[in-house]
Amino acid sequence: MPRSQEMISKNMSRIRSQDTSIELRLRKALWEKGYRYRKNYKALPGSPDIALTKYKIAIFCDSEFFHGKDWDVLKPRLEKGKNPEYWLKKIERNRSRDWETDRRLLFLGWTVIHFWGKDIIKDTEGCVKVVEEAIWDVRFGEDGYDI
Repeated sequence: MPRSQEMISKNMSRIRSQDTSIELRLRKALWEKGYRYRKNYKALPGSPDIALTKYKIAIFCDSEFFHGKDWDVLKPRLEKGKNPEYWLKKIERNRSRDWETDRRLLFLGWTVIHFWGKDIIKDTEGCVKVVEEAIWDVRFGEDGYDI
C-alpha cells in the first residue's frame, strides 16, 4: 500500500529526539531501582539520553532506523526506496557522529552504553541489569574493591 506524502509528513513530524517512549521506559525502570540520573545531559558530548553522573555512565537509547541497526541489511533497502541519497547520508552521518561521541566520552573517562529501542521494549529488566553491571565495574573496578 503506497503512502501519501501527507501521511509520511505527518509521521515524520511526530518523531521526537527527547523523551521518547524507549527513554521513558528505561528511565522509569532505573528510577524505580533507586538510580538517579540526568536526562539529555548537555554538559557531555552528544547529550546522553541518560547520564548517571555519580558513576560516569552515559546511556543512549537508539532507534533502529535512525542509528542504522543491521546497516548491511538496511542500506540496500534504503537504496531502493524513496530519496535514497538523503537517507543514506543522514543515517551514515548519525552512525559516524555516534562513534565520535563515544570516543570523546571514553576519553573523558565515561562508560558508554547504547541500547536499541526494541531491546528496551522487549527486555527492560535486562537493560537495567547491563547498567547495574556497569555500575558494579565502575564502583569495584578490576580488583574488586570499592573505589
